[in-house]
Amino acid sequence: MTFPTVRGSSLLREKLTLPQDFQGELNLLFIPFKQWQQMEVDSWMALATELEGQINGLFFYELPTIQTRNSFYKMFINEGMRAGIPNPKTRARTITLYLDKAEFQSALDMPDEEHIYVLLVDRQGKEFFRTRGPYSPEGEAALRQFLGQAIESKR
Repeated sequence: MTFPTVRGSSLLREKLTLPQDFQGELNLLFIPFKQWQQMEVDSWMALATELEGQINGLFFYELPTIQTRNSFYKMFINEGMRAGIPNPKTRARTITLYLDKAEFQSALDMPDEEHIYVLLVDRQGKEFFRTRGPYSPEGEAALRQFLGQAIESKR
């Protein structure tokens, strides 16, 4: 699976083209579709922060994914999110995607929006790991197993 080329803006108002503008060699992506799913994203943040601090070249991002809307609606949503996230580092790693959600979900084989998707991709968009839903010990173990193998293969 390959992450499609999409355009978005960080909450610092920086326009980005993904996946090439991801900073990491590996990028852990949290993709929510609904506002309530922020709780699911938040459940992964302690692990994501820990892994980013431990693994050179790993970065994580939140990619709120919203159906394409008019400019006023986008501004309203983005300013609301910005007001709720005062931390500049968190704002930089939160990139809102306004796009055709059905097309995006189809490209990534995401059959529904009932839970968040957690993906690990490189800068070219190649997917290496996937799970969905809130944090779970099983999801953490699978992610750590892949990351351990990736680190070993570089040596």
